[in-house]
This record gives sequence, C-alpha cells and structure tokens, in this order.
Amino acid sequence: MNRKIGLFFGTFNPIHIGHLIIANHMAEFSDLDEVWLVVTPHNPHKKKSTLLDNHHRLDMVYKACEGYEHLRPSNVEFNLPKPNYTSTTLAHLQEKYPTNEFCPIMGEDNLKTFHKWKNYDVILENHEIYVYPRISGGKVENEFKDHPKIKRVDAPVVEISSTFIRRAVKDGKFIKPLLNQSVWDYIKLMNFYR
Repeated sequence: MNRKIGLFFGTFNPIHIGHLIIANHMAEFSDLDEVWLVVTPHNPHKKKSTLLDNHHRLDMVYKACEGYEHLRPSNVEFNLPKPNYTSTTLAHLQEKYPTNEFCPIMGEDNLKTFHKWKNYDVILENHEIYVYPRISGGKVENEFKDHPKIKRVDAPVVEISSTFIRRAVKDGKFIKPLLNQSVWDYIKLMNFYR
C-alpha cells in the first residue's frame, strides 16, 4: 500500500509541545498518513556545545510521541554520511521504502531560502513539500509562491523555540507547560541544560 509520510526534521533539543502540535496537525488535517520526526544529528549552523547527544534527543522524541498514533520518531540520519543533506535522506528513504511517498515538512520561513538547499530542484521534482505558517516567516513571494508541489497547511502558529526552553531551564524557570510530561521528567532526571 502506498503511504504518504511527512518528514518533520529537527534537532529537537529538546522536543516541545510546539513541535508536537505541528506534527500532529499535519498528520490529522492533511492527506499525510504519518509524520516521522527525524532527529538531525548535528546541524553545522548550530553551536554544538548546547546540542545534547543524538541518543538523548532521540529518547526525548520517543517519549514525546508515545500515545500519538500517527507520529513516529526516526533516527534515519544518524547513519548517513556527514555532512548530510535533505536530498540524501529522501533518496535513502525512497530506496529503503519504495512504496512510500516522502514529503518534507517545513515552516514558511524555510521556504524563503529553499532555493539555496542542495539539490532543491530534485527534491521538488520528486516530492511534495508541506508548509506550515510562521509569524516570523512573512509571505513567500518567490518562485515557490504557487508551486504545484508545495502544499500549504493552515496549522496553528506556535512560536516556542528550543533555545528559549534551554535558557529558561538554565535560569531555573518553571516551563513544564511547554513540554510533554515525560520529556519534562527526563530533562529534570538527567539535569539537562542547567
């Protein structure tokens, strides 16, 4: 059976309710059958010092996805050559699961720079891209504005950042409402971000 899988990439450092709201909305209110939360090993644009080990971030994504029928954690990028590009991940997944259709999910802000991605034209040729709104995104007025492969999903706008959460934890703030209960417990247990 041909299944349509949304791929929601992130360092998830940590995963928070904003990620879950968007992923779940994509799974429930679009034609995607499932959303895989793909934990990216290390983004060269992010400072590595604040990035928890891959397995800790994956553990948190597993904990956060419990009870969500259509959300699945994925570590597919952990074993791909570095630096890794979305186009490589898509090619790998398509080869491994030839009957599935894989669709990257991105915020509108990322669409603005999508033309700078490695092999972006190949991605667009072979995959639909699902876009959710961002306050910081602004409207995209470039070649992707009315592209037939770009599907806009009117998801809730959630402006919570993992950076904000890490800072708040470091400052001893009580931010439990921003995290799934088991993720909150795990961060406290492991003494992360302090």
